[in-house]
Amino acid sequence: MDIIQLVLVGMIASIIYIILKDIQPTFAFLILLLTSFIIISVVITQINAMIQLLQTIGEKASIESTYIQTILKIIGIAYVTELGANIVKDAGLASVASKLELAGKIFILLLAIPIITAVIDIVIQFVPTNSSYLQ
Repeated sequence: MDIIQLVLVGMIASIIYIILKDIQPTFAFLILLLTSFIIISVVITQINAMIQLLQTIGEKASIESTYIQTILKIIGIAYVTELGANIVKDAGLASVASKLELAGKIFILLLAIPIITAVIDIVIQFVPTNSSYLQ
């Protein structure tokens, strides 16, 4: 399924949702959820190629695989959080959606701490250790 088909699925689901939201709001929301899961499942199958490409680039650049994995996890958390928050917003629960977004940001920050620490260590290595520069 390519992007044109996914867009068509999204557009058709949107039309059905608009028609049904006043008549059968529960069924309309289920259409929304089903469409979201269809789109995500198609996208997930495409992500594997991207992950392999990033790992290959990381190996060529001599980047530790843990950093590549961490970056991929961060990207995954961002996308999953956005999807979840949007679905919750569509259900009319904006306050819960904002809490989900906050949770996603905190999880991203927690995952980024080892990378931030490594960058700080590298910067410290470049700072001269002779105290005469500080005077």
